Amino acid sequence: MTPYITYAVFAFLFGAVVGSFLNVCICRMPSGESVVSPPSHCPKCDYQIRWYDNIPILSYLLLGGKCRSCKTPISIQYPLVELLNGLLALALFFKFFPQRLFAEGAPIQYLFTGMFYFGVLFFFCSALVVVTFIDLEHQIIPDRITLPGIVLGFVFSFFIPQLGWLNSLIGIVAGGGSLLLIAWGYQVVAKKDGMGGGDVKLLAMMGAFLGWKSILFIVFVSSLLGSVIGITLMLIRKKDSTLAIPFGPFLAAAAVLYVFYGRQIIHWYLNMGR
Repeated sequence: MTPYITYAVFAFLFGAVVGSFLNVCICRMPSGESVVSPPSHCPKCDYQIRWYDNIPILSYLLLGGKCRSCKTPISIQYPLVELLNGLLALALFFKFFPQRLFAEGAPIQYLFTGMFYFGVLFFFCSALVVVTFIDLEHQIIPDRITLPGIVLGFVFSFFIPQLGWLNSLIGIVAGGGSLLLIAWGYQVVAKKDGMGGGDVKLLAMMGAFLGWKSILFIVFVSSLLGSVIGITLMLIRKKDSTLAIPFGPFLAAAAVLYVFYGRQIIHWYLNMGR
């Protein structure tokens, strides 16, 4: 195994381990519990999970998806979140650490820059994973994620020349303001709330990390995804237009798409007619 592949495997394992902690956040944040204590335990029998039963993905497979003590089935969400976060970490590794960075004579500052960008966007993507699974189950987006996220995204912007603090600040205002305007317009037309404040703060956080240019892309792509999936679900379940579908996961999916391919897609679209 080459050193580059070894680093890539380490990036995946690191993401999966963090994903194990994200599962704790997903389970405890909606009820306001601490994500630090008490230690992880079975919600059915209170069996304290040992380290060898908490190895990402592997322990779930070895235990057959059941608690070691009471044999209660463990939700597939746990290995799914670990796998998803591991894959995100791996994708970010390939994005910011191309193989040429490890070649002899490559400038060392590029490696440190890649580490910083990797850390910032890994934190951002991990937060989106938590938001997605909480919103899918509880239809809420915790302020404990978005409000600190807005502040951190703005602080990080001072150290990212391609982003810059002004771009980040405009992104915060444009992100939160655009969804506020959409929510207000829907309320005026439909005479009912159609979007929660959590979505507004989430898009403001995205603007803080990705800048104002990302907002139009994220709003358009998330709306397109939400419309396609929402209409499909209504047709399958034969529900009317009042079917409630959380919007946070669509915003998160669009933001991740922008992180990896946003600029290429925008460039392709702007040059489509040439």
